[in-house]
Amino acid sequence: MVLAAYDPSIGQHIKTDVDGVTVDRAFIAHYTIAAGNATAAGAATIKTAVTLADGATTTVLAAALTAQPKVPRVLSITGNAATAVGNVVITGKDFAGATITETIVSTGAATVNGTKAFASITSIVFPARGADGDTISVGITDDIGLPFLLSYNTVLAIYNNGTATTVASGSYSATVLCSNYINPTAALGGNQIDVYLLV
Repeated sequence: MVLAAYDPSIGQHIKTDVDGVTVDRAFIAHYTIAAGNATAAGAATIKTAVTLADGATTTVLAAALTAQPKVPRVLSITGNAATAVGNVVITGKDFAGATITETIVSTGAATVNGTKAFASITSIVFPARGADGDTISVGITDDIGLPFLLSYNTVLAIYNNGTATTVASGSYSATVLCSNYINPTAALGGNQIDVYLLV
């Protein structure tokens, strides 16, 4: 017999020791990222430096990317010079396969992190150059996308290669899936990650 999957959005309830008072039922979920998918963050892991064009944007499609995220991750962009500025527009899919778009503004010779977890990328549009030789690369951060819509941080524990760590920072949304992600205190480095959280 196959049991029905628990759906936390249904709002199941359990009784308390007070007559007439019930509370939401919660389950502990165990989300595992295999060692080979928990790759280290890097400034050019998704697309190595793209030389910006003079007076026109440059579009890079999925086939020309250096790699795709192995699991949903928040992206970053890195310019090589003070003149490498402008909007980098990334389009792709979230954990559930819905199309998402994010604009990350390059501020020059710096790394700027995004705020959405991408499961895959279909295109990246780079701005026109400010000066000859400007480049921008696209990478991944240590932020891991979660497969749940969360109103709050309900993470109970994280293990990196079997060693307990904590949530250094995170983002949570009850309505936008790609806005749910966590950044473990111990950086990812190709070891299995185990996340235990309430749903």
